[in-house]
Amino acid sequence: MRAGRRGRRATAVAAALVLIAAAAVYVVHARGRPAEAGAACDRQSARGGTVACLAARLGVPPMAELVVTRAGLERRHAVPGIPSRLQVSPSGRMVSWTVFVSGDSYNTAGFSTRTGILDTETDDLRKSIEDIPLTVDGKRYHAPDLNFWGVTFGADDTRFYATAASRGRTHLIRADYRTWEAEALRDNVECPSLSPDGTRLAFKKRVDPGPWRLHVLDLATMAETPLAETRSVDDQAVWPDAATVGYGLARETWSVPADGTGTPHRMVMRNPTPSR
Repeated sequence: MRAGRRGRRATAVAAALVLIAAAAVYVVHARGRPAEAGAACDRQSARGGTVACLAARLGVPPMAELVVTRAGLERRHAVPGIPSRLQVSPSGRMVSWTVFVSGDSYNTAGFSTRTGILDTETDDLRKSIEDIPLTVDGKRYHAPDLNFWGVTFGADDTRFYATAASRGRTHLIRADYRTWEAEALRDNVECPSLSPDGTRLAFKKRVDPGPWRLHVLDLATMAETPLAETRSVDDQAVWPDAATVGYGLARETWSVPADGTGTPHRMVMRNPTPSR
């Protein structure tokens, strides 16, 4: 019996050490990507007078700290997980983030995410959006493996889009923050980012070969346009302006025309791309 307890204790200690080592490697790796975040942030986003920073913190389980600064007021929140996505709404009111709670890549099997939203006006903090009622193919959807990531808000700070994944499918969802309900619009849309005029979404789509290629979706016609960047991009893109999509790739920030023409160009963005 004692030998069995010692064995289990040794196994638990070994597992904890592995988690600490993995978190340390992630922090060093993420902070080595200067094109993607500020010096003290693994993910950063700034819009409408609000600056948000998501920084990894060592611990078991891995932890992150969300720091939001608006109108001179700083808010700090502990977030369990590894930083993945972060975006501030156009007005600066809404802040959304995604962390990995297991795994550290969207291209590995068995990963799990948690996505939260902060309303900076009301201080309403939703640490997870997993309780939002979701409709898929006209029916209320329930599944134990349901994951959400990559929230992007519209100008009204109410309507938002995100990715929902379950049973091997990824869905683009449209949701309402006030009524707290969501519906799936189409499949194979990841990490959406709403254009400044609210009419298009930049997103990454699984392709072969890939794993991903950046596309733009017209929300009125649901027509997709593949962008001129043919390299695989694992990022939640941003819109520097209505005609351009920006994204992080290979430790640099790039841009490409949003209409599918042209060629990719390296760029310097005052507001770093928030993800990857």
